[in-house]
Amino acid sequence: MEEKLELLDSAVHGDLRMHRLGGRHPHIVQIVLPEVERAAATCPVLLAKSPDTGRFSLVALFGFSPDEILAETDDSGSPAFVPLELARQGFYAVEQNIAVDVAHPRFAAGGPIALFNALGDPTDETRVVQQAIGRLMAMGPPTEAFIEAMVALRLVEAIAIQLKFDDGSSVALNGLYTISGDALSALPDSDIIRLFRAGWMNPAMMIRASVHQIGAMARRKNQALASGPAAAADDLALGKALAGWA
Repeated sequence: MEEKLELLDSAVHGDLRMHRLGGRHPHIVQIVLPEVERAAATCPVLLAKSPDTGRFSLVALFGFSPDEILAETDDSGSPAFVPLELARQGFYAVEQNIAVDVAHPRFAAGGPIALFNALGDPTDETRVVQQAIGRLMAMGPPTEAFIEAMVALRLVEAIAIQLKFDDGSSVALNGLYTISGDALSALPDSDIIRLFRAGWMNPAMMIRASVHQIGAMARRKNQALASGPAAAADDLALGKALAGWA
């Protein structure tokens, strides 16, 4: 669907309401550097390479296909980690203003969340969106610098995700990368000190360690498959839990 951007204005959008999430939950979501620690505790954090530009970005992997939540969830069944990119979904920065894409699925009919209160002030949920956009803009350059350093030091290595599940189905995800533990350990002291002082050593190690989350996600998928009819009920419950998002 074509974007329909409009500068956010309480006089124009006073009655506009939004959903927690627009459409299906994506299985790969771009994140910024300060999100690595929280993301890595619940799901794999990887680097994705754009086939168009060849540039890398940091991403969190929630599942192996759209709307599949295999990352750690909270008590309601919703993902325990919510990236800033999803928090700001449907909203964009335009110079010093915020624009809203009124054609985005997040603003489909039936949204339960108001953007403005009766006085025309942003609601708490809209302020969360504003803060998410601000943090994304502020942390974009540091994230780029971190990725450039990882590439320059030859720490980025391709990772092959090829899994076969108990029901005979399989999945293969391409174009994803991680941080090489061997290359990280082989760095000279001068580079290690530079990464440490820049605050980049910790996220690099977390990205590497989060690869183990892929196995945990595969086990969760197999457990759901083994549950048979109960799995369908669980999927329905998850769908209801995500209804607050979608």
